[in-house]
Amino acid sequence: MNHQIDWSKLSQLEKIKYDSNYLRGTLTESLADPVTGAIAESDTQLSKFHGIYQQFDRDTEKDRKRRKLEPAFSFLIRVRLPGGIATPQQWLQMDGLSDRYANGTLKLTTRQAFQLHGVIKRNLKPTLQGINEVLLDTIAACGDVNRNVMSHANPAESPLHASVYQLAGELSRHLTPQSTAYHEIWLDKQLLASSKKEIEPIYGRTYLPRKFKIGIAIPPYNDIDVFSQDLGFIAIEEKGKLAGFNVTAGGGMGSTFGNPQTYPRLGDVIGFCQPDQVLKVAETIVLIQKENGNRQDRKRARLKYTIDDRGIEWFKDELNTRLGFALEAPRPYRFTRNGDRYGWKQGIDGKWSLNLFVEGGRVKDTPSLLLKTALRKVAENIDDAQFILTGNQNLIIANTSQKEKVARILKKYGVWPATLSGLRQNSIACVALNTCGLAFAEAERYLPTLIGKIETILQEYDLLKEEIVIRMTGCPNGCGRPYLAEIGLIGKSIGHYNLYLGGNKQGTRLNTLYRETLTEKEIIETLRPLIADYAQNRNSHESFGDFVIRKKYVSETVQGKDFRH
Repeated sequence: MNHQIDWSKLSQLEKIKYDSNYLRGTLTESLADPVTGAIAESDTQLSKFHGIYQQFDRDTEKDRKRRKLEPAFSFLIRVRLPGGIATPQQWLQMDGLSDRYANGTLKLTTRQAFQLHGVIKRNLKPTLQGINEVLLDTIAACGDVNRNVMSHANPAESPLHASVYQLAGELSRHLTPQSTAYHEIWLDKQLLASSKKEIEPIYGRTYLPRKFKIGIAIPPYNDIDVFSQDLGFIAIEEKGKLAGFNVTAGGGMGSTFGNPQTYPRLGDVIGFCQPDQVLKVAETIVLIQKENGNRQDRKRARLKYTIDDRGIEWFKDELNTRLGFALEAPRPYRFTRNGDRYGWKQGIDGKWSLNLFVEGGRVKDTPSLLLKTALRKVAENIDDAQFILTGNQNLIIANTSQKEKVARILKKYGVWPATLSGLRQNSIACVALNTCGLAFAEAERYLPTLIGKIETILQEYDLLKEEIVIRMTGCPNGCGRPYLAEIGLIGKSIGHYNLYLGGNKQGTRLNTLYRETLTEKEIIETLRPLIADYAQNRNSHESFGDFVIRKKYVSETVQGKDFRH
């Protein structure tokens, strides 16, 4: 250990990272310990860099404690999938692993990635090896590094889309940690003779102060919520070609109840770069954050706070100085929506893609909907399809010449066509209970029921088809990007939620707290008069988020620092 570092001034995790021998820690020993279903406390932090979160079943917590048993520990495994595209073989492998080692479901995340839930400790290694067999991995899916790089969902829509998808992969590879710990621990590769030979050329021994997220959007669609990212690239098309990218910096959704020094923030557009400058711009911003981010208080360690504490002009000057050139002035662009466009769409090569709604991103079979079975049958029988995970927890069966065959399979299992309200189509829910240790309340398991009750009001006012963005999370950390929703619900305690209003369909505005700590009955009673007023007094083509601001139900939140829970 370097004795010149005053660890007392840094967060505990900084020392764990420094002493971890490039993310190895004691993970091997933890996995071999037969006494507990958990891993060592320090290893629970290091495992995140390997794409693994330790969790436990909170539904059984009290009963197990009464019987003097340790919690029912299990693990979440998140797969890194830049741009969200999987082959049929990869889909089938993830489907099979979910049955063999997890809880029988697949979770499609808001970062275009797979998650497996309920994997017990002894099955961690075979699960990761199974993922590796189809050329996927979980490296840097979590942890204080750049995470899964998002991009606009379907690269077959134009040559521009294909270029952006390729760039997502290049960014991901460039910013992936270089430690061989993952391959040694999980894939049984030969250990290095000496850790002294190993370096992290970008991250160093302590990696970043906090997680880092990158996304690429193609106007007019903002389906990856580019302003929620630490670093965003907005593709600019001129004369049918990719001219370059507007660069955004400083977005982030996480915050903490009772701590006004934490808040969601939208990224600032700081300039324009050429396509061949993207990797250098990204690496340079990562390095600025590595060297200047807050390593004392993890709640204020994201890039958004580095920028707000030092000023956006300082940040732009620092970036341009390190680059050796100045970013150009931003180019004009326009976003029209951040939701998915459902149904069939034909690509430039004549092939077809179908965007399916997946409620809460949870792929499973229920008595009323055999979604998991249907998608397995598609993967088994449609060899030219791609499976594209969207940033809104949905799925595109993409780029197939076998449209009719896909349609027959989905119809057989009742998956498509489907009649859905505009509200349900634009919903996102984080996992929350029963596995997330941070959750104060339900989200994924509850939002579908709440939407059903809101739909009754919408039907009353002939608004069922009206698209309204609704998002629910079990805590204020923002995994479901609730602060961008027209209706945002954030759990305060079991059965109680804060209600936020006034985001928009473009993902360019934060919402504002309207009512605190509401029960379901109070949520319905609060929304009913708002919906009635909207139905009767909205302007032509006016969205619900714009309406509640115009009618002064809430004031527009302009700056992240102005946001209040």
